[in-house]
Amino acid sequence: MSVVSEEKTAQLRAIEESGWGAPFRFLRPDNVAFWVYLLGVGGGALTMLRYFGPGATFYTPALAGGVVLFGLYLVPWLLLLRHHNRFTSQPAGLLAAGFVWGGVAATFWIALPANSALLAIWAKVGGTSFASDWGAGLTAPINEEWGKAIGLVLLIGLAPRLVRSAYDGFIIGAFIGLGFQVFEDVLYVYNGATQLYGVDELGSSLRVFVTRGAAGIVSHALFSAIFCAGLMWVLGRTPGERKVVRGVLTMLMAMVFHFAWDDMAALSGGTVAAAVLPFAIAAVELVALFYVLRHAAGQERRWMRDLLGPEVEAGVIDPALLDAVSGLRKDRRKYRKHLHSRSKARHRLEAAHDLAREIARADGTETPPVTHARQELQRLQT
Repeated sequence: MSVVSEEKTAQLRAIEESGWGAPFRFLRPDNVAFWVYLLGVGGGALTMLRYFGPGATFYTPALAGGVVLFGLYLVPWLLLLRHHNRFTSQPAGLLAAGFVWGGVAATFWIALPANSALLAIWAKVGGTSFASDWGAGLTAPINEEWGKAIGLVLLIGLAPRLVRSAYDGFIIGAFIGLGFQVFEDVLYVYNGATQLYGVDELGSSLRVFVTRGAAGIVSHALFSAIFCAGLMWVLGRTPGERKVVRGVLTMLMAMVFHFAWDDMAALSGGTVAAAVLPFAIAAVELVALFYVLRHAAGQERRWMRDLLGPEVEAGVIDPALLDAVSGLRKDRRKYRKHLHSRSKARHRLEAAHDLAREIARADGTETPPVTHARQELQRLQT
């Protein structure tokens, strides 16, 4: 009778809890979340066609310019999010589903009609001046953040094994927010062209790209990453990670940031503060983002350590490499200094992550891909 070591038990538990290595299957006709997702994306697509359709021919240069510019804008974002999707990483198909929900369903099916309705209510309740000053900030954080978060809930329904931790919520939320951000920016390009009656459409597209692109660094991707991490803390889908108070406060923080960004002009009161306030708000948002990111990654880092624990016991991975692959930026920087080589450290970290991924895919058993990944890591360490 074989005895399973504590390290192996912890590894199997980490694989089960994290769901890492489980495939993502989108086509789930037996799952109600699949049909709600299709309803949202289909409804959003129809609304989008109705919105752009009447003027699509006349405003083709503006639309084409917006699509190309913000398509290029996606590239650095995707590289950045790929870097952060590095612990028990999510499949590309799941992240793409989140992006599409944010861009099509949350933007056109939920936010566009809901924002118009709520803005009309604010105008009736407080008058046109009140609605002009405060309406956007009192509307968008409610409709848009919850509209995007519905996508996370549907993805939990579609892939309950894969969406488990606050870090999963953070990464998926960032992709949902990025989809919303890009599609909304194209909408702004189109609206800008219509306001100018088609004059200088490409120039108008470029101006919107510069202003919205710069603001996008601390916009929807950030709001949704924070909000969805908070939602996952509230839901507590992994043992020991349910923190309702922290989750609610995190969600409220994202909504406050959204409010402050949309009502910045009213908050500055038309004074000189208008020139300083955007930078002050952006600085606070980025500090909060990295604070949430660090705390959300705690469970993922523990899973990574448990996944590679037996490899440390077998001498395949040394403790310094384990600290680096499961640690924070300071741990990776320390490992680079330890090796006196940035390239060696990067290759070994990538190889250790590849080994962890193959172990998870194999459910902790020995398979040819696991053996190959282990041999590759050992080769890099000789």
